[in-house]
Amino acid sequence: MKHNRAIILAAGASRRMKQQKLLLPYRGRTIIETTIGNVLASDVDSTMVVLGASRDEILSVIGKMPVEHCENVDHARGMLSSVICGLKALPGDTDAALVFPGDQPDIPPEVINKLIRTFHRSSRGIVIPKHHHRRGHPIVVNMKYRDVIEHLDPEKGLRSLMELFPDDVLEVEVDHPGILKDIDTRQDYLNATK
Repeated sequence: MKHNRAIILAAGASRRMKQQKLLLPYRGRTIIETTIGNVLASDVDSTMVVLGASRDEILSVIGKMPVEHCENVDHARGMLSSVICGLKALPGDTDAALVFPGDQPDIPPEVINKLIRTFHRSSRGIVIPKHHHRRGHPIVVNMKYRDVIEHLDPEKGLRSLMELFPDDVLEVEVDHPGILKDIDTRQDYLNATK
């Protein structure tokens, strides 16, 4: 039995936005609800949301969704600390983790499913989507890398995992620009909600 679990990173303070971007309205829900909804509609078995800066506010919005959550008390140290927190919180029988930034609400379930299928058909440990020659999210990571990830350069995050193990990376071309679009600034948000 293969267990594919998602980690959604929702611990950041949204400094560039100057307010918690994950709680902004997006297509009838909030950004974080939309991101989680896409993951729940996919073939992912279970979902772990990593909380931090706005833990209580986000929990009040996603509390009824069928997800688990963990708290990253080190969230100020950057995104890699949230990845590590999420990986540690996953059950031991997890084969692979799909790592999603919480601010990418336009990654559709069909892209997620394609990455899961590709991961299980290949012998590679890292699967990453590409659109027009640019790498995006989510990244599928074999759990054999759990310990390695804990010792990566926090500045580079998961990018340094790909640099360390380039022969274990498989790129998957997808016909969807949502894998590239995160919402960091007010302008990003305005562009995404046009």
